Amino acid sequence: MGGFADADGDGNCFTASPDVESFLCDRLLDSSQPISERFRVLFSLRNLRGPAPRAALIQATRDPSNLLAHEAAFALGQMQDVDAIPALEAVLSDLSLHPIVRHEAAEALGAIGLESNVPILEHSLAHDPAQEVRETCELALSRIKQLKAANSDDSSSTIGRSPFMSVDPAPPASSRSSIGHLREVLLDEESGMYDRYAALFALRNHGGDEAIKAIIDSLGANSALLRHEVAYVLGQLQDKAASAELSNILRKTDEHPMVRHEAAEALGSIADDQSVALLEEFSKDPEPIVSQSCEVALSMLEFERSGKSFEYLYMQAPQVQ
Repeated sequence: MGGFADADGDGNCFTASPDVESFLCDRLLDSSQPISERFRVLFSLRNLRGPAPRAALIQATRDPSNLLAHEAAFALGQMQDVDAIPALEAVLSDLSLHPIVRHEAAEALGAIGLESNVPILEHSLAHDPAQEVRETCELALSRIKQLKAANSDDSSSTIGRSPFMSVDPAPPASSRSSIGHLREVLLDEESGMYDRYAALFALRNHGGDEAIKAIIDSLGANSALLRHEVAYVLGQLQDKAASAELSNILRKTDEHPMVRHEAAEALGSIADDQSVALLEEFSKDPEPIVSQSCEVALSMLEFERSGKSFEYLYMQAPQVQ
């Protein structure tokens, strides 16, 4: 899953004048801009609808920055933009792209949730060389299957946005499940990935020290995909109890970049002094996915501390002459 999930904080969509929209689209695709500025624009475009923002985000999924490319795919999934499906399918099928980008395309197809997405996901599940991509396809297929079952059920059961305003790869497990049971499922390497994700999101929604400790303990999971989702969730929770373990992950140069990237973003959300110092240190990491994540996290913190929104303010975009 891509980071910086709650760009607007309330899930709202906005409109912008054609000039401002054009400015934002051009700026997203301008590789001369700092990565943090391009992320500000990406978050703004995610709150718009229509062919121009969609086209810009689709083009960004092919950006040389794997971090930006994967975030663009994540945004299209969070927008649940049906018209983006052909482009997302092409990204998922393109083995020349980084696994983090293909993974996010698969997750986006699951978030959109149409049954017509099943064949491409099944193909990648069978043939993609990257385990994290195959596991994402498995999750997306399970989500689509559950959506179909919910839609055919007479009950009012739905799979929608979480309390954290994200379209999650799996709905939370039953609220009747105890924390102890959810912990057991989350830490069980023999359990299916969809069930472990469901336990993770149920623990996140429950909150509290015991639930957060269970989530932190699952950072030791065998699956890099699950570890990255756990780090993402800890960033949503913004609990300082996770700082030490997230810091250890960021320091592990042999850890999967997608996990280190989510750890960096989570540390930016927690934003204590030690986390900030570590982000500054690893903003020079040789892995661009990690260094750019630290750069964006630090920029977000700077805006937050100045009392400004990191998301681009439409009214401040220059008017095109």
